[in-house]
Amino acid sequence: MYLKNLHLRSFRNYIDQQVAFSAQKTILVGNNAQGKSNLLEAVELLATLKSHRANRDRELVREGAATGQIEAILERAYGVTELGLTFRKQGRRTAALNKESLRRQLDFLGTLNAVQFSSLDLELVRGTPESRRNWIDALLIQLEPVYAHILQQYERVLRQRNALLKAIRQQQEEQLETSPNSPDVSQLQLWDEQLAAAGSRVTRRRARVLSRLAPIARAWHATISKQTEVLEIKYAPNIDWTEDEPEKVQQAFRAKIERRRLAEQHQGKTVVGPHRDEIEFIIDQTPARYYGSQGQQRTLVLALKLAELKLIEEVVGEPPLLLLDDVLAELDPNRQNQLLNAIGDRFQTLITTTHIGSFDVQWLKDSQILTVEAGRISEH
Repeated sequence: MYLKNLHLRSFRNYIDQQVAFSAQKTILVGNNAQGKSNLLEAVELLATLKSHRANRDRELVREGAATGQIEAILERAYGVTELGLTFRKQGRRTAALNKESLRRQLDFLGTLNAVQFSSLDLELVRGTPESRRNWIDALLIQLEPVYAHILQQYERVLRQRNALLKAIRQQQEEQLETSPNSPDVSQLQLWDEQLAAAGSRVTRRRARVLSRLAPIARAWHATISKQTEVLEIKYAPNIDWTEDEPEKVQQAFRAKIERRRLAEQHQGKTVVGPHRDEIEFIIDQTPARYYGSQGQQRTLVLALKLAELKLIEEVVGEPPLLLLDDVLAELDPNRQNQLLNAIGDRFQTLITTTHIGSFDVQWLKDSQILTVEAGRISEH
């Protein structure tokens, strides 16, 4: 797939900016806070409908504007597609394909695929379990767009079950007599079933994608570390299950819910389910999170990103875009070269940097170089 054109209107610090991409590699050069990362964020939104830099749509709209827009022309094996996203300071965002508004945003996913690698990803190893869950969920959504709906269903059940548990705890703390409006513990059984059904769909998909990703990442890790280290990726689900069958996984859910029922009522929240999963990265039988050096952690994250690229290409049938946000400065020359050699000309790559001195001369010759300054983009 190839992103031919990107048009940003009142998006972040861009007033009205078009970019026509003319090479497999585009290097965006500029000082910090000029808009380089904003452009990559726009592409990330087209791929995933999410931004790792913003929680609310109003943050994406330029100061003083009511709406912000991203439009793009994407060339794929099956033809050319026009993509459009409109964000509002107030109100819901809208998505369009080939100028037709979509009733469900889910139908927008899967049109453009991209892998983002930023300096923030280096926290993936040392960061919270939530950051690792978000990482694997974002990959799953690109491979299987319906997973976005599955995840939403689970989160909805979780919210409502938590609200009921909180109400039950409050009632028990106040030792209130049961009234017609009091939360009934028997209502929990309905939510137990829904949690087991929705949660089993999440945990089974996470297990499957990690089983496919792990050997690819292990191979890349061996290459980058020059065969000196062995990487293992282990899925540690909150629910113990062994057979990938819906009913057996749901049964494991029910059994753990029963075991943890008193703890849940005491805490007033759900303590069972994939929202408490962990993904473990192990280098030479040692948890990378606690013992990995900075260099080892960078090798690990680089291997993960290269594995994502390969897996998406295998599943989707076309190479995804690669977005490198100020990451080369974080890598030593050996890891830089491993990354740049792996990319080659197979993946359309957008790279942000504050200076181009660290790039290989041949790379510069083959790249489109754009200067970004205060939300304006020009040829270098």
